Amino acid sequence: MEAKVSIIMGSTSDMPIMEEAAKILNEFKIPFEINALSAHRTPDKVMEFASSAYDRGIRVFIAGAGGAAHLPGVIAALTAVPVIGVPINSSNSLDGWDSILSILQMPAGIPVATVAIDGARNAGILAAQILGAGDPEIYDRVKGFKETLKEKVIKANKDLSEIKFEYKTN
Repeated sequence: MEAKVSIIMGSTSDMPIMEEAAKILNEFKIPFEINALSAHRTPDKVMEFASSAYDRGIRVFIAGAGGAAHLPGVIAALTAVPVIGVPINSSNSLDGWDSILSILQMPAGIPVATVAIDGARNAGILAAQILGAGDPEIYDRVKGFKETLKEKVIKANKDLSEIKFEYKTN
């Protein structure tokens, strides 16, 4: 089995956040790899890793980063493979705002899709949607997943309709 998605983070301290991407990719039955590489501490390894990704079968990166959050942008600069950035509210960030702004403010020509602070689960879903655009099996799994979201809201409204108050009208 060859990985299609590469989950990468600057430090293993980001794993509690980034494992949410792994969980959803696993649920969608999409092969992935997980690595820790730092844009600042191991730039040569990041360069080698990102530039060889396509040849290794990687079709989407999910890159988590806190603080200065350069990892997603560096990866995007080194490959034509789509990159989804996950800003992380880490111990050295300003409530995640510095991370999200670092990932959002990429120069023209080096896009990084960005999800919410600590939004690795959505990054995994977005990666599945990107892959699903060219793979009917993945597309069907994502479509089924989205149907379950709709069903949850319908059930929630049914449950709410059973709550009684004297002046409640629905």
